[in-house]
Amino acid sequence: QVQLVESGGGLVQTGGSLRLSCAASGRTFSSYPMAWFRQAPGKEREIVAGINWPTGSTFYGDSLKGRFTISRDNAKNTLYLQMNSLKPEDTAVYYCAARVKAGITSTWTEYDYWGQGTQVTVSS
Repeated sequence: QVQLVESGGGLVQTGGSLRLSCAASGRTFSSYPMAWFRQAPGKEREIVAGINWPTGSTFYGDSLKGRFTISRDNAKNTLYLQMNSLKPEDTAVYYCAARVKAGITSTWTEYDYWGQGTQVTVSS
């Protein structure tokens, strides 16, 4: 069992930055592929970014690479998402997720563990 707790969300102006964190506890965090998803009201949950283990290779959702950066610190059992140049359309609840099977997938139903989510609101 893995427990995930996100933090770092909040209200920010257009063009601002936020850093989300996801603290993991329970089973071996370092061996799971991890990802950030987001869901805006009335929209489907979509992948923001993912990071594989052990390669550390990354995957980004459409149009997000260059503004968002995913990273992980296995020693601290923590996943991060650095978000820069934020836009109003980035407003959503952001979730971290872990997958038992190998590899990153953009299909949210393929993930086994989820955090409770953290709200990010970007004002225009």
